[in-house]
Amino acid sequence: MTATLEAPKVHNGPKVVENPRKKKPLRKAVRSSAAILLFLAVWELAPQYVLDEGTKTFLPPLSEDLVALWELILNGQLADHLLASLGRSSAGFVIAVGVAVPLGLLIAWYRPLAEFLNPLLELARNTAALALLPVFTLLLGIGEVSKIALIVYACVWPVLLNTIAGVNTVDPLLVKAARSLGLSSPSLFRKVILPSAVPTIFTGIRMAAAYSILILIAAEMVGAKAGLGYLINNSQVNFQIQQMYAAIITVSVLGLAINAGFVALERRFSTWRVKEKA
Repeated sequence: MTATLEAPKVHNGPKVVENPRKKKPLRKAVRSSAAILLFLAVWELAPQYVLDEGTKTFLPPLSEDLVALWELILNGQLADHLLASLGRSSAGFVIAVGVAVPLGLLIAWYRPLAEFLNPLLELARNTAALALLPVFTLLLGIGEVSKIALIVYACVWPVLLNTIAGVNTVDPLLVKAARSLGLSSPSLFRKVILPSAVPTIFTGIRMAAAYSILILIAAEMVGAKAGLGYLINNSQVNFQIQQMYAAIITVSVLGLAINAGFVALERRFSTWRVKEKA
């Protein structure tokens, strides 16, 4: 009887198992950017191959808009308008946050004050800021003061209301536990209430940052001589369509950058929170 000899198994070392976590960031990035890339592709190809010449005049391909954007960067116009807009929006935003956060903490901490002001807050929050643009213009003129005041009005409400909500939604068990440990009211507020309310407060601050840009763009279309809103409106009036879209792209990128910055800042101030598993 003949025995069949098997070839000896050769061990080339331990088998390397690829970590699936390494692929997750790449997959996540592809999924999150797929819709944007598709939109940009449609913006580039549709005017060239789908739309007629008349429509193409008012919706040029993305490549032409990017060329106009590059020209604005090279001649320094974009920097001038961008700095003008950032100066106005930053001033209004900082004033709004400086007023709304302390006021929101005060209103949320003292219930009688909250009950007294709640009807007025509900009325004001449902009054669109742009609806008051003529009022601010009549009272404060068409200069910088009226634009900054309008931004302050628009930004105050999301910060104020989210600050109040953040304090009111603190876990009561945390408050009871802190009081049982003998914490005084100031210590309780500083060590328990305020840290717990930080995420909600930052949500309002992020919303206010977005409002500061959106409201400013609309305000700059009336009575301004510089700024991204002025650039958009002036380009449209002078039939510089590519330049108009270039300014719109700048506004979008600016909004994304500001939001990303505040998301990073929120994570920095909320490191104590337990991260949720994906």
